[in-house]
Amino acid sequence: MSLPILHAFIDESGQRAHTPASSDHFVMSAVVIPDEELARSQDLLAELRQDLGRNPGDTLHWKNIQGHSQRLHLAKTLAAQPWLTVSSVIVCKRHLNGPLLDEDPAYLLTLRYLLERLSWIARERGRLLRYTLAHIVRFKTSSLRAYEAELRAEEECQIAWPHLDPRGGHLDQPSRVEQLQLADAIASATGAAFNRDRFGYTEQRYLHELQSIVYRRGAGANALTSYGLKMHPWHETARAAYPWVAAL
Repeated sequence: MSLPILHAFIDESGQRAHTPASSDHFVMSAVVIPDEELARSQDLLAELRQDLGRNPGDTLHWKNIQGHSQRLHLAKTLAAQPWLTVSSVIVCKRHLNGPLLDEDPAYLLTLRYLLERLSWIARERGRLLRYTLAHIVRFKTSSLRAYEAELRAEEECQIAWPHLDPRGGHLDQPSRVEQLQLADAIASATGAAFNRDRFGYTEQRYLHELQSIVYRRGAGANALTSYGLKMHPWHETARAAYPWVAAL
């Protein structure tokens, strides 16, 4: 008997590069939606466009939603949807040890961590996960397929493969797959808590509002930081730099 479908839509915030001028954090986020709720997610986007004064069918981009109150409304509205689940990986680039990876390997390693967690969500719910990535510059589907094959051959990979679509992920644009607009909002709202704006400030309020739909597993100290808000790395120095994360 085939498993019911769970969809994950994935986007990122911050730069993949590990240069002194790049963002201090790279964030990759997924919004997870049961197959039977896809129509509701489209209705939700239509409501958000109306609330934010946009035209029907407009592509919602966080960067074009300038006001704090509008961004806060967006975060609160998403948090009020119990059928949404969110999982993110936060790469704390200034705390990484060892050699730094080039952009594509760094992106793929982050994707691996996220896919592990998404597959666990699907396993817990007895579903099969299909995932779609927002297309990024100079990254091809062939590169994704090669990496998926590499992960399948790696014994230490913790992806629950029976619960991940064997056909692999897809790359698409938010203008065509509108649920990617929700992933953009989640990644950007999460990124705002970590990456400083041009004035040197971060904004944690959006992430605090979203925490009700962030994936948690169990009730221990790592229920959040190993699952719905995977911090990488998370050694003693990194934990000391983000005391507010443990309090979420």
